[in-house]
Amino acid sequence: MSAAGGAAVIRPMVGRDSAFFWEGTAAGELRVQECRGCGALRFPPGPSCPRCHSFDQGHVVAVGTGTVFSYVVHRHPPVPGKELPIVIALIDLDEGVRMVGEVADVGAEEIEIGMRLRVDFHRIDDDLTLPSWRKA
Repeated sequence: MSAAGGAAVIRPMVGRDSAFFWEGTAAGELRVQECRGCGALRFPPGPSCPRCHSFDQGHVVAVGTGTVFSYVVHRHPPVPGKELPIVIALIDLDEGVRMVGEVADVGAEEIEIGMRLRVDFHRIDDDLTLPSWRKA
């Protein structure tokens, strides 16, 4: 599949443990895995809870806001479907888990640790909607 302008986009791997996340992005929701055994939240998702080892996993819908914990500005090599530089941040979600994501509309000189961000969703095609982050 292609993004706007015809450039190919690197597609995420979707499996049993992550399908709920990608179904959520398509619905405009940022979903975080929750253990039904002990209530622990985790990202990235996995088959069992690292705290209580339960295989009974569900999810919660996150508020979609967080704070930049760390970041990198990707300048090279080129990435299919993306214009360089790309700002990528490790975001502390308000729910207490961390998530890596692309920060849109924030320049390489403007991004900073502690910046508040909110999630947005970028529909690539009928099968893929990617989360991206913007200044809150």
